[in-house]
Amino acid sequence: MRTLRVGNCSGFYGDRFSAMREMLEGGELDYLTGDYLAELTMLILGRDRMKSADLGYAKTFLRQVTENLALAKERGVRIVANAGGLNPAGLAAALREAAAEQGVDVVVAHVEGDDLMARSAELGFGDAITANAYLGAFGIAEALRAGADIVVTGRVTDASVVLGPAIAEFGWGREDFDRLAGAVVAGHVIECGAQATGGNFSGFRDIDTSRPLGFPLAEIAEDGTVVITKHEGTGGAVTVDTVTAQLVYEIQDQRYLNPDVVVDLTSIELAADGDDRVRISGVRGSAPPASTKVCLNAFGGFRNSVEFVLTGLDIEEKAAWVRRQIEEALAASPPAEIAWDLVRTDREDPETQPQAAALLRCHVKDADQAKVGRAFSGAAVEVGLASYPGFTMTAPPGRGAPYGLYRAAYVPQAEVPHVVVHADGSRTEIDPPKVTADAPTDDFWNGMNASVDDARGSRSESCREVPLGRLVHARSGDKGGNANVGVWIPATHPRRDEAAAWLAGFLTPDRIKQLLPEAADLEVEVHPLPNLAGVNVLLHGLLGEGVASSTRFDPQAKAVGEWLRARIVAIPEELLA
Repeated sequence: MRTLRVGNCSGFYGDRFSAMREMLEGGELDYLTGDYLAELTMLILGRDRMKSADLGYAKTFLRQVTENLALAKERGVRIVANAGGLNPAGLAAALREAAAEQGVDVVVAHVEGDDLMARSAELGFGDAITANAYLGAFGIAEALRAGADIVVTGRVTDASVVLGPAIAEFGWGREDFDRLAGAVVAGHVIECGAQATGGNFSGFRDIDTSRPLGFPLAEIAEDGTVVITKHEGTGGAVTVDTVTAQLVYEIQDQRYLNPDVVVDLTSIELAADGDDRVRISGVRGSAPPASTKVCLNAFGGFRNSVEFVLTGLDIEEKAAWVRRQIEEALAASPPAEIAWDLVRTDREDPETQPQAAALLRCHVKDADQAKVGRAFSGAAVEVGLASYPGFTMTAPPGRGAPYGLYRAAYVPQAEVPHVVVHADGSRTEIDPPKVTADAPTDDFWNGMNASVDDARGSRSESCREVPLGRLVHARSGDKGGNANVGVWIPATHPRRDEAAAWLAGFLTPDRIKQLLPEAADLEVEVHPLPNLAGVNVLLHGLLGEGVASSTRFDPQAKAVGEWLRARIVAIPEELLA
């Protein structure tokens, strides 16, 4: 059976610069892909485009390709990335110019149509400064079939840069749902780079961290089965658990929605397939949704912050005093929002000064930069000799900086242009899917959750109070203003099925609210993933109006899973063996 080797060299804009060369030199590849776009990145690129119409793409990618063009050509590796951001045409032109300067004969195409800003008023997007629909992979596939060596896109789904090559190579059609779903899962696993090989992995103590983690690659078979692996001699590991960690990252429920297919996450089967090799099989797909998501970023105003260091005794009283001083100083013209957060990092009987210190964080926001600029910084600095004993700050506040607001909208796929622009300037329009499906009904979800309901109830086992993380792995992340936490039983647990049943019954929405008090007033969903021996927890609104505006201690929720693992709970003794 034909197999395609697709590697990844970037999980975000700012990932390890040398990864492209490492992947090209490290072993055999057919395609090298990269994910450079996130919701926050679109806002950053929007600001770039406001400075110059020639900008709006990931400049790092251009530098990486420029340095590795000849190597990729020599090795016969084709490159696909979403680094075009808000200006894929500009990036494609810059790549052609770099190739011409080096005398490297490569064909560069780009995919566009995702940018809906020109129709913002028509579509009701309000004051958005970026508006980008998520395109699928069939445009990428068309560009590759037409002979492109490099394809750059704007906002496509993260998995599309992997799915596109598979469609092009195997000739899959719009209704090959199971095969499409298998490649989407492959794309989801490798899209975030080293997160599939041990990065951000709660089981990191069991893998090789003595050298830089290798980037992942997917061996995609024509029938849609996949093996996740990495180049030999690189750090980290590919195990059932490192793959599971990425599968549960930034998902919503048991479905993984893409413009080309909906993946049934409960159908995924994982199995070790040798050293640093994990086989993914059994993946089922169904018709995609009729609509696609649009990432909207708007200007939110200006923000500023300061951290006061409170040391020693009477922490609460010290915090109350300086808080009162700041708020009184701002009372004549207060910012629209003032938020306080006291972080008790201090310890009893501290042996070092840092162990005696707590942090009091103050955040301010307003549409008027003056209210969060000098007025705020002056209020914080001017009490330096007239406030609590031991007054100090981690750094003085700055002038105040702009921030963005994220929200999602949805438009019919048929309303979104999907266009391939070939190297010669010719254009190919990609038709939207003809077969689509509506969202599942409440009856469907009630049935899916029945297994969890059955597992709940009283248990009579002898229990021991230990951190939850002594039994489970977890990974968390952000989706707009929401956070997700995937929690699962390690594949090496000797009584994994029993432990997974206990976990599904234990981690109810109410229990999550008890363990994570910050979520007490939020809507919490818990979705079972029995095939992965875990659950996915969705915390609605934990991040407010998105990463760019969040004042939370961990604005991207990357460490919420580790917080949950640190909570002390009663676990049956026999599951702690």
